[in-house]
Amino acid sequence: MFRTLNLFRTTAAAAILGFAITGCGMMSTSSPTTKAFSATLSGASEVPPVTTSGSGTFAANLDTDTKVFSWTLTHSGLTGPATAAHLHGPAMPGANAGVAVPFSSAMSGSTGQATLTPAQVTDLMAGKMYANVHT
Repeated sequence: MFRTLNLFRTTAAAAILGFAITGCGMMSTSSPTTKAFSATLSGASEVPPVTTSGSGTFAANLDTDTKVFSWTLTHSGLTGPATAAHLHGPAMPGANAGVAVPFSSAMSGSTGQATLTPAQVTDLMAGKMYANVHT
């Protein structure tokens, strides 16, 4: 699971690629009702940190009116095919949590969306959500 500031925890381990989603300086407002998020995936942000050649990016938008969270996931350098991906939370940076939102695809270049609960939106905005990609 790699971590980039408080926005996303990201990981590109031998078996896992992940990232954590939090607020901080990586969040920008692209419209009055849309919040944009981005993260760079790296093994240094894994909990615990790992050395790996895997890397990736995660870009997402949250419609604060409808609570629809949409994303694009890219990755490379994994030890095998990505078999699962999902958001986890709530968890502070440095901690792990259970699956909150499964992704329909873990393939690089995949996109998806989910309607978050009010509690999940609160956790996302507080930096308490992260995502994993598993091989």
